[in-house]
Amino acid sequence: MSRATIILGLPETRKKASEWAWKAPPGTRVEFKRSKRTLPQNAKFYAMLTDLADQLPWHGQKLTPDDWKLIFLDALRREMNEQMRMVPNTDGTGFVPLGNSSSALTITEMGDLMSIIEEFGARHGVKFHDQEQAA
Repeated sequence: MSRATIILGLPETRKKASEWAWKAPPGTRVEFKRSKRTLPQNAKFYAMLTDLADQLPWHGQKLTPDDWKLIFLDALRREMNEQMRMVPNTDGTGFVPLGNSSSALTITEMGDLMSIIEEFGARHGVKFHDQEQAA
């Protein structure tokens, strides 16, 4: 086995992880990560980004949900005091941000990100559909 993932939960899966650790050859790398964001979080996140894209031009531009995602991933990184990494693009006319991915966010980080979006939306008059349905 060259690569495997197991999610710790039930005693059986923990036992299986222990067995794999004992059978792994020396030098095998083991990595522990918190649970990734949930599917309901992901659905709400993209609904919020779509609401922003539909309702709020930003500095005279209509942004896509993916544009808003990059803006808020940057906001989350700054909130967490992580430095944004940028490199010049291939033709030297601009810059490309590195490390902007929401797919690896933990449940807590995704919750924090959506809180940042909700606060921003409230300041800019954005009506999020899930909030309308809850009312």
